Amino acid sequence: MNALIFTALSGVVMMFAGLFVRNKQHIKFIAIAALLITFGANLAELSTIAAGSRTVYGMITISNFSILFNAVAFGATLLYFMLSGSAFEKVGEHVSDYFALIFFILSGITLAVSFSSLLMLFLAIEIMSIPQYILAGSDKKNPKSNEASLKYFLMGSFSTGILLMGITLIYGATGTFNISDLGLGEGEVSPLALCGIILLAFALSFKVSAAPFHFWTPDVYDGSPSVFTSFMATVVKAGGFIAFIRIFHVAFAGGALSAHWQLLLSIITAVTLIIGNFTAVFQQSVKRMLAYSSIAQAGFMLLSVIALNDMATKGIILYAAAYSVATIGVFAVLIKLKDYTFDGFNGLARTQPLLAVTTTIFLFSLAGIPLTAGFFAKYFVLTAAVQQGNLLWLVIVAVLCAAISVYYYFRVIIAMFFKQGEPKTSEITGGFKFMLVVTAAIVIILGVFPGLLLQLI
Repeated sequence: MNALIFTALSGVVMMFAGLFVRNKQHIKFIAIAALLITFGANLAELSTIAAGSRTVYGMITISNFSILFNAVAFGATLLYFMLSGSAFEKVGEHVSDYFALIFFILSGITLAVSFSSLLMLFLAIEIMSIPQYILAGSDKKNPKSNEASLKYFLMGSFSTGILLMGITLIYGATGTFNISDLGLGEGEVSPLALCGIILLAFALSFKVSAAPFHFWTPDVYDGSPSVFTSFMATVVKAGGFIAFIRIFHVAFAGGALSAHWQLLLSIITAVTLIIGNFTAVFQQSVKRMLAYSSIAQAGFMLLSVIALNDMATKGIILYAAAYSVATIGVFAVLIKLKDYTFDGFNGLARTQPLLAVTTTIFLFSLAGIPLTAGFFAKYFVLTAAVQQGNLLWLVIVAVLCAAISVYYYFRVIIAMFFKQGEPKTSEITGGFKFMLVVTAAIVIILGVFPGLLLQLI
């Protein structure tokens, strides 16, 4: 509850900060301070939880898991602010409003990880989505940004309608919105409830850019300002998956019902992995490649939704942390470059060796190379799928797609270290380099000692 209150209050504070603070760098420091206070308030709630969880008015449930994921989301956002917060100024004049919108998105994420009612799920998804429509179109002079915002808004509205229809059908079948009281995993499968679950799966698949509901993702991520794409593709996506896991693991697990939606999500996962990885191979823009990469990574995170075991819960936490930190680091470097094509990285190791080395670590993590956080993240979700027993074919597909992903990630590494060029970069400060090193160190530490995070669950 503290996380929800403090993120909402921080958003309001940032809105008014723009009226009284003229120095845009000071606004960034205010946002960082507000996030640190929110982070501390979230962890302070651990002492108030009895018997593992606490329910507030039957609407949200605070647990160790929700507090831990909030900490991961806030920690990744803190890195994002410190690495890329200065780039907000290049988008437009309303810097404080951009920070406010991000805090409101974090409010939606805190709801998504702790909702106990389907009504709160709807509110969480909308609070996460609406600020993103604004951020996507914040570069008003760029037609691609305007197109991204309009496309995201229109398609997001349709997916919201599908979500509401699914909630309506489930309420019609059970007579309750409380996910703990639905009882859909017991007894015979209700056709009405099954239709509602399918619609929920489709709507949430859109929110996390899973195929075949991914068509908005490349254009929106490519058209949005890069500094906001970084946040949309990481922390927000992870929040969507937590909502996915919570509703399907708590409300729809057990009995004959699980077999129906597991088959559906298995097909969606396989299609997502194949489309995301194979399409990323043919991209000429690194930013667009990262957009398709995010689709491929969504396929791996979907494995934790399908697998109904403790390993899946650990896997999604580690995957959210590993993927978010590495991708935020890659985008931080990308923002500093003038050219987003692969050729724009040519010779970066010669002109900016620190940027090249840290980017390599981030790309290693995304590819799942050992000694990086991404390796154990993939290991946990694949192990969870193997333990499920009936998903071996899907694990084989995922491993083959992971091998394909190495190719397009290594295209960037080859360009940096083995090709000649003079990459054009904006000003790179000592503070930025220091934060890049810290971010890379986190990726390696989580890759060597994943238990530092997992033991907190």
